[in-house]
Amino acid sequence: MTIKTLTLAGALFLGLALPALAHITLETSEAPAGSTYKAVLRVGHGCEGKATTGIRVQIPDGVIAVKPMPKPGWTIETTTGAYAEPVQLWGETLTEGVREITWRGGELPDAWYDEFVFRAHLPDGGVPGQMLYFPVLQECGDTVTRWIDLPAEGQSAEDLEEPAPSLMLTAPVTQ
Repeated sequence: MTIKTLTLAGALFLGLALPALAHITLETSEAPAGSTYKAVLRVGHGCEGKATTGIRVQIPDGVIAVKPMPKPGWTIETTTGAYAEPVQLWGETLTEGVREITWRGGELPDAWYDEFVFRAHLPDGGVPGQMLYFPVLQECGDTVTRWIDLPAEGQSAEDLEEPAPSLMLTAPVTQ
């Protein structure tokens, strides 16, 4: 390969890779319905050059048994609320649970990357191809970026300026 070809290939690769860093995304974008899912929110930058000081994620309906992972230097707050309808999980009836998780108190400089993690049980009745959206507010001192945009019919996340992290359900795993 020539230097020109390598330079062009490198520029194309960077052009394709950079948009992924421009959003808060989930590390794993597909998971089986009814499974336990480890959600890893990837934060690739701050807000308008400012350090990230808080991440708040809303849990979609049907996602239950949510447990955030502690993060050194950050405090965790959870907001609980009623589920749309009672659900059965491991022989227990659940009527409420975590609806929102907030990590605060740390400082993630704009030039650095980090991850925020929680575990959850995905909807048992989820349909393969169904999208679940996890809207996120990224706090950077007095600035907030709202990663809450949901695609309309015929749109994809790439069409949106501030898309909510999304997860596509796949067929349940049968045993």
